[in-house]
Amino acid sequence: MMTDPISNILTVIRNAISAADSSKHRVVSVPSSKQLVKIADILQKNGYIEKYRVTKENPSKPKLELLLVHTGKSPILGLKRISKPGLRMYAKCEDLPSVLNGYGIAIISTSKGIMTNKQAKKLGLGGEVLAYVW
Repeated sequence: MMTDPISNILTVIRNAISAADSSKHRVVSVPSSKQLVKIADILQKNGYIEKYRVTKENPSKPKLELLLVHTGKSPILGLKRISKPGLRMYAKCEDLPSVLNGYGIAIISTSKGIMTNKQAKKLGLGGEVLAYVW
């Protein structure tokens, strides 16, 4: 049983990026959930991964596969889990973090779903700060 699937997906991506032979580690796989699919969608829309898909080889345990961008250097320079199961971090709309002065994104869980810090500011929403990606 996994206690923190968001931290797991960030660690798997971080390990695949830092692997010496990145051509072998372009595809990473983690157990799927609605929350992780939404995070993968955000990463794809912002150009951090090429694409993702949910495989249902075993219907009781679907997997989320991510295809990482491979252009010599990865566009993901860093991933950091902010809100953890033991210590939740929340921010109001006006206090939402800016990652690297706008070059990175913060993934926020709001009452309207999971979105980036920029989308949440436009909608005037605050929420739980899940992770930073830069």
